[in-house]
Amino acid sequence: MKFGNLFTDNTDLKIDDDGDFPTPTSDESPPIFSPWNQTYPFLKSPCFSEFQNGFVLHRNNNSLIGSLVREEGHVYSLATAGELLYTGSDSKNIRVWKNLKEFTGFKSSSGLVKAIIISGEKIFTGHQDGKIRVWKVAPKNPSGGHRRAGTLPALRDILRSSMNPQNYVVVGRNRSRLWFKHADAVSCLCLSEDKTLLYSSSWDKTLKVWRISDSKCLESLTVHDDAVNAVVAASNGLVITGSADGTAKVWRRQHEEENDATKHVLDQTLLKQDSAVTAVAVNAAGTVVYCGSSDGLVNFWEREKRLTYGGALKGHNLAVLCLAAAGNSMVLSGGADKTICVWRRDGPFHTCVSVLTGHTGPVKCLAVEEDRVRCPDKREGQRWIAYSGSLDRSVKVWGISDGVGG
Repeated sequence: MKFGNLFTDNTDLKIDDDGDFPTPTSDESPPIFSPWNQTYPFLKSPCFSEFQNGFVLHRNNNSLIGSLVREEGHVYSLATAGELLYTGSDSKNIRVWKNLKEFTGFKSSSGLVKAIIISGEKIFTGHQDGKIRVWKVAPKNPSGGHRRAGTLPALRDILRSSMNPQNYVVVGRNRSRLWFKHADAVSCLCLSEDKTLLYSSSWDKTLKVWRISDSKCLESLTVHDDAVNAVVAASNGLVITGSADGTAKVWRRQHEEENDATKHVLDQTLLKQDSAVTAVAVNAAGTVVYCGSSDGLVNFWEREKRLTYGGALKGHNLAVLCLAAAGNSMVLSGGADKTICVWRRDGPFHTCVSVLTGHTGPVKCLAVEEDRVRCPDKREGQRWIAYSGSLDRSVKVWGISDGVGG
């Protein structure tokens, strides 16, 4: 079910309506709520200092740097590559920004741009029409233009496989489709840890695995009972998926040496709840997994030998729509309540160090990169640049700090 009951804009996210508290699969620790209850009004960013219920909201240097606005569509996807920022919207356009200014852009033939991922010289975009499009920077174009390099699955693979009935799977009443083609919107894209594989999740309940070198689909798995809203790759061959069926699952990549094949098997079910899982993220070391839900919670798990439930972060009064990790100790959550919560992890505890406000619509996507321009200040700790895309048709750029400097 789409998210129309909470706000009028179509978020293109499939969810359930029930907002009950999730039931973790491990009972080793109770949920940890931070930093305040819902009755307390949201505090304006970038600087505040309050104390309530044993949690401190720290005064910090998190602030708005600028806004990128182009009145052509709701922003659904973001990706960074060096000095460039790529944004996708329901206008079917992919815009490229540099130094807070529009640099160039390119347009797909059809399909809202729901996901963007960059692998070297290739840009992969996932679309509402179920296709994955591949782009490359045009080498002879001084303005940084992009050209279409193909589509996943490749036309040659479609032609080669279409004559064999065994390559078709049933996807609905009186409907069949080649097993390596998505039957519904591509909701998310991510790269494997070694950057050799592309994972695509879809509303068709499947996760597909593509080899980047030759654009071949290696595997298709029906991973959930409802739409897959999110996928992220972690260390040691793990892949985490989140779904509108209320579950988050961990899949382990295996390599079969006999036939040189890649296979993924279910390793662990992290979450089973009534509320849809809407976003997933993993810290840089792969030791903490975060799952955002339509009930406004961000659940997290910490990894030693296996992932163990750590608790729940409460910072939004509507659904969490996106997550982004910054290094090992920071994670950002964007919500349907138009805010961005900045969380810092200290051991087993999380503190909300800032609530970023300014968007006038739900925050649909986030991207974070290290701040390589601003001179480091030991008092501020590690600094990051965060980008937030919203259904208000804007992208905002934020400077954030983990605030642990000496």
